[in-house]
Amino acid sequence: MQISGPSDGYSGKVNIDNTDEEVTQGLDDLGERLELFKSKGARFAKWRALYQISEVTPSDLLIESNAHQLACYAALCQTHGLVPIVEPEVLIDGEHTIKACAEVSEKVLHAVFHELHKHRVLLEGIILKPSMVMPGKNAKNKSTPEEVAHHTLEVFRRVVPAAVPTINFLSGGQTPEEATYNLNAMNANPQPWRLSFSYARALQGPCMEAWRGQDNQIQKAQEALLERARLNSLASEGK
Repeated sequence: MQISGPSDGYSGKVNIDNTDEEVTQGLDDLGERLELFKSKGARFAKWRALYQISEVTPSDLLIESNAHQLACYAALCQTHGLVPIVEPEVLIDGEHTIKACAEVSEKVLHAVFHELHKHRVLLEGIILKPSMVMPGKNAKNKSTPEEVAHHTLEVFRRVVPAAVPTINFLSGGQTPEEATYNLNAMNANPQPWRLSFSYARALQGPCMEAWRGQDNQIQKAQEALLERARLNSLASEGK
């Protein structure tokens, strides 16, 4: 059981004062709510922070604010016996290059792990759920899976400690095929972390497309879901 998002009535995005950037709120009374969630069977929780790439964003203020909140949340989770899923998502929206994404991703992850260290979060007890380093979906030049893997791993080796046991990537607007090929390329060689996936649309999209709400398409939809799960499972092993 995982508790996340604004549906609990406490969480959601709010603007940082005097800016157009947004941070996630929900730390107030989080400890008490985590105890409640745990009593109902939760063993993992997730906190998502968003970063938009443009000529002026993300600002240092946003990066620092999100890092602090992610670390506070992770520390509270571990205090109350839950595994924190730490999700700093650098959005794929925009026209930015893969190099611009790499620069932002490195700053974001450096800030996050600096704050996790300050809050004495046990890194062996977290799951990192980041976005891949890739160009914006409206960028003129697209990147191959090998280029995505190169830039992503270069950034992660600089700032993500080997103590983190697993990195489960989000698909973040990629097509199902892109998400699978990119993950596979990253697992072409051994890394200090387990590199796997935590996809939503990249798993569910083909399933929903096959189903279309029709009872006579349920088996076809199930087969589509199982096929995407099988392919991503193989990609998590570089196969």
